[in-house]
Amino acid sequence: EYINNSPDDLDEMYFHLWPNAYKNQSTAFAKQKLEDGSTKFYFSKESERGYIDGLNFKGNEKTLTLTYDSVHVDICKIQLAETLKSGDTLNITTPFHVKIPKSFSRLGHVKQSYQITQWYPKPAVYDAKGWHPIPYLDQGEFYSEYGMYDVKITLPKNYVVGATGDLQNQDEQKWLNEKAAETAKIETFEKDTDFPESSNEMKTLHYKQQNVHDFALFADKRFHVLKGRVQLPNEGKSVTTWAMFTNEEAKL
Repeated sequence: EYINNSPDDLDEMYFHLWPNAYKNQSTAFAKQKLEDGSTKFYFSKESERGYIDGLNFKGNEKTLTLTYDSVHVDICKIQLAETLKSGDTLNITTPFHVKIPKSFSRLGHVKQSYQITQWYPKPAVYDAKGWHPIPYLDQGEFYSEYGMYDVKITLPKNYVVGATGDLQNQDEQKWLNEKAAETAKIETFEKDTDFPESSNEMKTLHYKQQNVHDFALFADKRFHVLKGRVQLPNEGKSVTTWAMFTNEEAKL
């Protein structure tokens, strides 16, 4: 649901398609990595790269025309079927499919460990200077909209997940609390970093959060869990904190 909070009427919108940053050696991300002295992505196999496809944008159920940026494959423009006047709201939908790349930057996987960030079509910012469609760079790409998220994730039951927002599943909360209690009792962590077999049973986790910048999730079957609280200095509120890590990071 996109609200036009600007004083201007809009006939088009720009979207970030940041998984496409991992599509080939010509993206802004690929060039940035070379400038940084890293050739890992540039010489990666095609099977190790990632992308987003399967897009079919609709605005209030009407099909919208999509045009990819002529330079940056991780930016697109959609032509609106009707002018979105100042203060009005447009319901935008699209299916999409993401191939998760090997871990070269923030979106990726290391074997069966997953770091899912910048993973969905995201509106660019429109401000007093107009649209700000920017390609993905892992030195900074964070000028984008805030919003409300309602996300469900289905995955094997023995994955431990850290994600944006408030977890709605009470049984999963109980499981994480139990794992935190178990982890707190460990005095010496093992060196084993092998992945256990995935559970045949699946679970669907439900997260909600309002007025946040993005939605990310991290999932690993090997994660230990620690839980704590932090007192905010000026508001008198306390915040629950979670640390999730494998044996390899236990020393940290």
